[in-house]
This record gives sequence, C-alpha cells and structure tokens, in this order.
Amino acid sequence: MSDRLPGKTGAAGISRRGFIGTAGALGAAAVAGGLLANPLRGHATAGNATKLRLSWTEFAACHSPVAFGVAEGVYAKHGLDVELFYQGASGQTLIQSIATDKTDAGAGLLYDWVKPLEQGLDVRLFVGSHGGCTRLLAAKDSGIEKLEDLKGRKIASYDVASPPKHSFQVALAKAGLDPERDVEWLNVPFDLVGEVVGRGEADALAHLDPWAYAHKKKFDLVEVYNTQSGVFDGAVCCVLGVNANFLEANRDAVRRLAEANIELHELAAADPDRVADWFVKNLNPGFPFEDIRDNIASWDNHNHPIGKALVDQVEWAADDLALIKVLDPTTDRRELAERVTVDILA
Repeated sequence: MSDRLPGKTGAAGISRRGFIGTAGALGAAAVAGGLLANPLRGHATAGNATKLRLSWTEFAACHSPVAFGVAEGVYAKHGLDVELFYQGASGQTLIQSIATDKTDAGAGLLYDWVKPLEQGLDVRLFVGSHGGCTRLLAAKDSGIEKLEDLKGRKIASYDVASPPKHSFQVALAKAGLDPERDVEWLNVPFDLVGEVVGRGEADALAHLDPWAYAHKKKFDLVEVYNTQSGVFDGAVCCVLGVNANFLEANRDAVRRLAEANIELHELAAADPDRVADWFVKNLNPGFPFEDIRDNIASWDNHNHPIGKALVDQVEWAADDLALIKVLDPTTDRRELAERVTVDILA
C-alpha cells in the first residue's frame, strides 16, 4: 500500500471516506475534584436517549472534545445519554474496560488498539478523531535537528511499549536507522520524561500532548518530528472503538456517536478557545489556558476517517507496527484492518 493515505473528512459535514505540570499532579487534582471516582453524565434528551458508557482519559487534552461534548449537550443532540468513565492513563487499561463490558466504547490511540485487536480483542473501530498529538523533542544544545541526528543518542519515553516510542521507532526505521540498535531508549516515569532531558540525562524525548507541548516550552526544546509530519502526514492518532456486543445491539446509536465525534472535532478545529476554556475551567489540568488552546489548535482536527478510509488507516498502522516487530510478521494486515473495523455509515 502507499506510504501515506488521506482518510479525512471535510469541515462542512460527514464524509464516508473520508500544559506545565506532571501526570502525578494532574491525577491528584482530578481525585481532589472527585472526577476519578464519579463518571461525568451527559444531558438528557427528549424521548428515549440511548445510554452509552464511554471510556476516556480525562487529563489528556486530546480527549477534551469528548468531555466538552457531554457538558455542552452535543451527544444529547444526537440522541445519546453519554456517561464518561475514567479508566487510567494507560491505553491498554482503557481498551480492556471496553473488552470486559465495563464500558461500551472509548477513545484511544490507534497504535494502542492494533496489537490487542490482532490478538482477538472483540472490539470494532468505527471513526477517527484527529492527528498529531505525539511529539519527538530534543535539547537545543544537542545539535539534533532531524531523525538521522539521533543515531547514537538517548531518547526518553515513559513505557517500553508506549505509543510515542512506537511512533518514532517507525519514523526512525523509515529514515534508515535501526530503531533499537542505533538509539538508546530510556524508560522513565511518566512525569519525569521532560526532566531527564532538562538535566542532560537524555538527548531527546518522545511523549504525548499536553505533556510534550508543555515540556517543549518549559525546557526550551526543539521539535524534531510529530505525528503529523513526514511519514505520518495524513495519519490519524486517536480513534473510537466499541464493544462488539454493544455494536450488534445498538448499531444506530454507534452511528450517532460517530457523527457526534466528527462534529466535536470540527468544532475544536473552528473554535479551540471554547473547548480549551471549558477544559481548563472544569477539569483543572494544571496547564494554562493559552497552552491548551494552542495545543488543540496544533492538531489536525479535520482528520476523522470512517469506512474504507479507516480500514486504510488501520492497515497503515499495522504495517508500521509490523515494521518494528510489534505485530506478527505473518499477519495479513489488510484482512486484520477489514475485520476489526466497521463502516458505521454504510
């Protein structure tokens, strides 16, 4: 398949083709506000709104349109009574919450979804949200300006199998480097990724927004790459998945959830100030409004593939993960992509 695929929808409608704090501080603030213990309820709608439990990561800025949609009645407008459940910072924990019927659907990083889906996770992906919420940053005095400059250098990330690490392993491999032997990966606590670069213990870092964006400002780092640039041009970062049993019983509700998701990300693209203002005032993320607004505005919020475009994106991600030996090399990636997605607008 081609190295890049479009997979986008227009701003006007739905196409079938187309912060400076630490994670620990954020978690403590959320607990203090009662948000971790209590789900966030949506507005009720006239008639019989479909109840839907949605997993999310509340302190991730890229999930801010999800919570905004509940609070502002966007889901309710689509006939959905959405209840948000925080399932922790780990994408795998969030995915498991859907697989085990604790929730019905959820938003997660595509690279987090693909391996469990290959292994038989009974979930279907049905719509993308946006691209570009992961960054590779380097210290200014490191002399690192491009991927090739990372040869022989140390890169900090928060998990041995984190999506940021996998993303930039793919980018390094496509730049002709061995992503394991030509660089040294340092596995450090989530909230210390920026600190180790600031102290000179690593030359670069791979992280998610809003923390990556915050580290860039706090430590005056150079942005070498992100998941909108180069080999990721046109790629979707985050997608929604739904429990297969819930999908079978509530297909129309899942279609309406897809439509609401697209509407919310188009709204975020058109008015990042509004979404950021709600996020900062209501979830107390520990990042200033200006940072969250600029962060949201920096992503490709028009990138929400659905139908065949989503199949193409999942195959593309599977190819990437096979390249860095995360997926079984014998896996038929096109068959996998077609099997684990559903064209919800068909």
